[in-house]
Amino acid sequence: MAENNIVKAPYKTGLYVGEILKEKENKRLIKVIAVLKHPKQGDLHNPNQVEVPLFHERKALAENEKVWVPASVLNDYEESIPSYEKSLKMAVETMVQDLHNKKDPYSQKALETLNNVSKDYPITIHI
Repeated sequence: MAENNIVKAPYKTGLYVGEILKEKENKRLIKVIAVLKHPKQGDLHNPNQVEVPLFHERKALAENEKVWVPASVLNDYEESIPSYEKSLKMAVETMVQDLHNKKDPYSQKALETLNNVSKDYPITIHI
């Protein structure tokens, strides 16, 4: 569990740097500052499958978005904090590179959905 106010916070399939704003029992309200890992695309119940009823599109949490996260999954974040835009761009580019390297049907579909969600981001990405 985190002891500092700035934490690394997993949320769904993404990973974020956030600031703890509030405590409530075993949860913490986190304000998103940066993105460390972009959420995974597709059906989490059928990983790496394309032929599923719904291939989910998942956006990263927005800058300053607030979410409740279990306190037990939070860890202190002590590195320098990149800007939200820079961190989002890096997280998307890392995911794009990983998907391009795999060259399988799931990766191609995930690239398509990532391209769709990234159109709403405040950054320019070439997928």
